[in-house]
Amino acid sequence: MSFITDRKRVDGLGSSHSGVGHWISQRVTSIALIPLSLMFLFPFMSALGADHASMLETYAQPYHALVAIMFFIVLCLHLVQGMQVVIEDYIHGHRLLVGLLIANKLLWGSVAVTAIFAIAKIAFSA
Repeated sequence: MSFITDRKRVDGLGSSHSGVGHWISQRVTSIALIPLSLMFLFPFMSALGADHASMLETYAQPYHALVAIMFFIVLCLHLVQGMQVVIEDYIHGHRLLVGLLIANKLLWGSVAVTAIFAIAKIAFSA
């Protein structure tokens, strides 16, 4: 027999003790992606039809390079969290669940590192 009140059970944040933090982080990254997407896409679209040199010139500017790096970091973090929720909800085998969660983090982590490396190479080579 347990004498824990309903309030005390709720204060534990669930079985993993991280549900609320994950939910808030997902919302913060989605809100941050709105202005970052606009600040990333406008220079990208303006240089899209031009030649290779003008694209390099656009992202050689520190402002555009930093915005692009922040965009890819927040985007990949948001994708990791979103895919984690989908995997946890629909995969029921423990080994497959753990394997897919690891693959999810490795995939989006490698995408973020590759994007940061490419943007930094453009920014520092010009």
